[in-house]
Amino acid sequence: MPINIPNGLPAASVLAGEQIFVMTEERATHQDIRPLTLLFLNLMPKKIATEIQYMRKLSNTPLQVNIDLLRVDNHISKNTPQPHLDTFYKDFEEIENRNYDGMIITGAPLDQINFSDVTYWDKLEKIIKWSKEHVTSTLFSCWGVAAGLKIFYDLPLMNRKEKLSGVFLHHTAHSLNPLIRGFDDEFLAPHSRFIDFPSDVIRAKTDLEILADSEITGMLLAATPDRRQVYVTGHPEYDATTLSDEYQRDLAAGKNPQLPKNYFPHDDPKQTPSCVWRSHASMLFGNWLNYYVYQLTPYKW
Repeated sequence: MPINIPNGLPAASVLAGEQIFVMTEERATHQDIRPLTLLFLNLMPKKIATEIQYMRKLSNTPLQVNIDLLRVDNHISKNTPQPHLDTFYKDFEEIENRNYDGMIITGAPLDQINFSDVTYWDKLEKIIKWSKEHVTSTLFSCWGVAAGLKIFYDLPLMNRKEKLSGVFLHHTAHSLNPLIRGFDDEFLAPHSRFIDFPSDVIRAKTDLEILADSEITGMLLAATPDRRQVYVTGHPEYDATTLSDEYQRDLAAGKNPQLPKNYFPHDDPKQTPSCVWRSHASMLFGNWLNYYVYQLTPYKW
């Protein structure tokens, strides 16, 4: 939240120079407050688990957020009860004439499938293009990042030779961008993807500012200059055991998965992993809601 200080206080100009949001008494007096409206496009198979993960992060802020859940199609889910979908999820046609302060587009288990082979690609493309005019700031996650980069920058799907799975150290850019305000110079975040996001390609082919990356993972966090799109290639929303659950799932399916790196204590999958990325994950979603959504969205659309 912004700091509200007396008019003319010398600290105002100093803090503003450090890109810290300062609100004068005059502006605070005339400011109206309303709840934020957030659209959550859930592309993951286990929708309830994904809802819980994201909403846990979104709740760690003093801002009041109202959430609409959106599905991209009406196919019968194998992993989510149909009554849950019918009760809580909206179809795009129900909301396409509305405006939203923020939007989250999750990942999807489609990172080894060409975009043209995704059954709902045309509908997803329509929704993503719609978001540019109807949403103040949209946050893309994992496969959702690849979809956004394809639609807005015509970047093809780039795949790694082996799946990137584990918890990795990232370096924060030397930037005053408020999305990484409060971040340590180095921090941990989990990844689970076959898709590659090389930082040099992103810099050469887009106007995105890369705010965090590493030599191993490539780009982790980036944003457009106008803050209308945020790209998060990892999974800061994951619970401590999510990577373990994925590993055991693939093991049971006979996929012979590699052990997630830097995750299980002593690389022993029988031991319980710790969540060592929780604080930065909370900071990321809090900063996004505050600086990219709350501070930028109009009071009346």
